[in-house]
Amino acid sequence: MSEMIYYDLKQVAGLAPSLATQVAREIGRRIVSNTYAPGNLLEDEAALADKYQVSRSVIRDAVKILVGKGLLEVRRGIGTRVRARTSWGLLDDDVLAWYQSAPPDADMLRQLMDVRQIFEPKAARWAAERGDEEAHEMIKRAIERMEEENGSVEDFVIADAVFHRSILRATKNEFLMALEGVIFSALLSSIRLTNVDPRANEASLPFHRNVYEAIAVHDGNRAEEVMEKLLGDTTRRLGGKLHEG
Repeated sequence: MSEMIYYDLKQVAGLAPSLATQVAREIGRRIVSNTYAPGNLLEDEAALADKYQVSRSVIRDAVKILVGKGLLEVRRGIGTRVRARTSWGLLDDDVLAWYQSAPPDADMLRQLMDVRQIFEPKAARWAAERGDEEAHEMIKRAIERMEEENGSVEDFVIADAVFHRSILRATKNEFLMALEGVIFSALLSSIRLTNVDPRANEASLPFHRNVYEAIAVHDGNRAEEVMEKLLGDTTRRLGGKLHEG
C-alpha cells in the first residue's frame, strides 16, 4: 500500500510537483518515519540544498510548507527543529499520506483505531437517521463491490474505504466527513502492519453487510451497535500488533 492510494481515496492530487513541494515531501517522510526525530535539528540550509541538489530558496520554501503543517519550527540563531508530534497537523492529508511511506507504526495505528471507535458508530447511526436514498445507495454499491472483489488486496481495501467514506457522507455532517482520512490511513496502515489479506477474515463482510442493512431501514440503534462490533472485530484481529508501540 502506498501514499498514492491515500491521495486517490481522498480524491486530491497531493502536493503539486514543484521542487519545493518535492523536497517538503522527502523531508516530511523522514520526519514521520522518525529519521528526523522530534527535537532534532535539520542540517543547515546550505547542506540541505546540496543534499537535494536544489537552490537555497527552494529549501526555504520547502521548510515553510512543513512549518505550516506543524512539523518544523525555525528559530533564529538556533536552526530548524522538528517539533513534538503533539504540534503536528496529524489530520493533514499529506502527513497521513506520508505515514504510508514510513515503516509500519503499531502505536499510530492503535491511536487511529481509538479515534475510529469513538466516531464511526455514531456516524453509522446518523447515516441511518439522516441519510437519503442516494446516500444509502452509495453505501450499498460499496458493500457489493467488497463482496464481489476477489482480485487484488488493493482493490478490496479501496472498496472497504469507500464503504466507510460513504457512511460518513450520509451523515450530512461536514466535520465528520473531514475525518475520512483517519479511516483511510488506518485501513492502509493495518494491511502494511499485519501483511494479512483482509478478505481472509470471514466475519468482516457479514459485519459490513449488517451495518448497511441497518442503515438502509433507518435503524440507528442497530447501525451503531453493529458498527461497534465491526470495529471491535477489527481491533481484535490486529491483536498484539496494536500493543507493540
